[in-house]
Amino acid sequence: MMNRRNSRRASPAINAGSTADIAFLMLIFFLVTTEILEDQGILVRLPIWESHPIEEQIASRNVLTVKINAANQLLVEGEITNTSALREATKRFIINPGNSILLASSPTKAVVSIQNDRGTEYTTYLAVYNELVGAYNELWEELSQANFGQPYEELSKAQRKSIRAEIPMVVSEADPTEHGDMIDT
Repeated sequence: MMNRRNSRRASPAINAGSTADIAFLMLIFFLVTTEILEDQGILVRLPIWESHPIEEQIASRNVLTVKINAANQLLVEGEITNTSALREATKRFIINPGNSILLASSPTKAVVSIQNDRGTEYTTYLAVYNELVGAYNELWEELSQANFGQPYEELSKAQRKSIRAEIPMVVSEADPTEHGDMIDT
């Protein structure tokens, strides 16, 4: 008969000496190959810093004033407006089709001034900013079709530059206010 001791086999030992090395190599591999997404934010080209800026007087007719209060209400030129109507109002202000004395004298002199309250929600601010940029994009597209007969995105760098020279995007951001929920007209 077999001996009871022999019937039980000794379990083989697992060599765990290189396990830490393998885990470390896998960690390095995943760190190197993983892409980390970053918040993009709003891509805006800022003007060149000047220690003594030249103060230029701008006629009030050439400035479209856009304000957002803490209750996320939009005030455009003293009138409460919906975000959906902002794009058309901005385009009308910049182009001034009827040559009104209340709108910009020319697209090259038009300035859009945006001011928000510190309590304004970021999503509301972005929606307003997107509408303003969208107005300029549509104007550039229309001018591109009129001048060159092709979409703005397909133009050469020089052609795009000429379009932006005719309708420059000038959006001025004023310091935020702390007025609260009330919009002053």
